[in-house]
Amino acid sequence: MPQGAKTLLGHAANRLRTIGARLRPRARAGSAAIEFALIAPIFFIFLMGTMETGIIFLGNFVLQNATNDAARQIRTGQVALGGISQTAFRQVICGEISPLLACDGNLQVDVETVSTFSQAAVTNPITASNTLDPALNNWQPGTVCSVVLVRTFYTYPVATPLLTAFLVNINSTQHLLTAAVAFRNEPFNNQVAGC
Repeated sequence: MPQGAKTLLGHAANRLRTIGARLRPRARAGSAAIEFALIAPIFFIFLMGTMETGIIFLGNFVLQNATNDAARQIRTGQVALGGISQTAFRQVICGEISPLLACDGNLQVDVETVSTFSQAAVTNPITASNTLDPALNNWQPGTVCSVVLVRTFYTYPVATPLLTAFLVNINSTQHLLTAAVAFRNEPFNNQVAGC
């Protein structure tokens, strides 16, 4: 290779090294933003999924607590003696779950009287079409010493995208929260001494 070509090639190599040295710090400056842009959507989806799973578990606890409190009104005779209707009983439960769960038609209450505790079987509330059974809307609070089964159902709409397949258990966008309590009514009038 002629001497002039070597000098020209060396000069070009030095120039490229100088340009490369100036570009490297700038090239690394934006890499964190690009990495964050790639990872952030996945991170936020998992964060939302974790939060929604927590809300579902907390919602189930709140629903069970509200069902227990409302069922106590049946057990102690406040419903029978006070003439509380099915709508008013539902509103008692709505009042307790409303800070966390919106009571806008998603709540279904089923109160049934059975002859013994062994007959208080909890059946599957989901129909063959993967919806909540609308027939589970009974109102039989019973009388003194009756065995009563109170069940509540709440269809929670799942909002986390891409994770709905893991969080839903009814329809394609909802998670069914359930609560149940079985008890024998107390002798709340003077005519019956004990059960």
